[in-house]
Amino acid sequence: MVKPKINPNYKVVAENRKARHDYAIEDDLECGMVLAGSEVKSLRQKTSNIAESYAAVEDGELWLVNSYIAPYEQAVPFGHEDRRRRKLLVSRKEMARLWNETQRKGMTLVPLVMYFNDRGIAKIKIGIAKGKKNTDKRQTEAKRDWNRQKQRLLRHGM
Repeated sequence: MVKPKINPNYKVVAENRKARHDYAIEDDLECGMVLAGSEVKSLRQKTSNIAESYAAVEDGELWLVNSYIAPYEQAVPFGHEDRRRRKLLVSRKEMARLWNETQRKGMTLVPLVMYFNDRGIAKIKIGIAKGKKNTDKRQTEAKRDWNRQKQRLLRHGM
């Protein structure tokens, strides 16, 4: 059995764990980001947060709004704004699909994970999501608990 190579460049920077709890994710999409040099340096130190951010299609462009990337200490005079709007890079075809999806009732674009890919380029995974009601959240939790209980029973032979 050949052990797969672990790529040293692939690194998760920030993850929105609450997104899968609060939203029903229908589809996801990998996007590039337009970043300043100090933002990339700060991301390499894992000093970012995408928990309260969202993506929006405005004037034919995709934007990441309210994401936090901490200022880079060594770039004080030439630094960046920590909560600025960042442009996301997708193809025109994907942009049109995202715009059509968000026009439907209750659909939104939620960032799921920010990471450096295997080539060392900063990427963000955006999910096309629909908000869950409290009853939906309880059903999801009950299903998860039942699956956990079922696995436990199968493991111990009833």
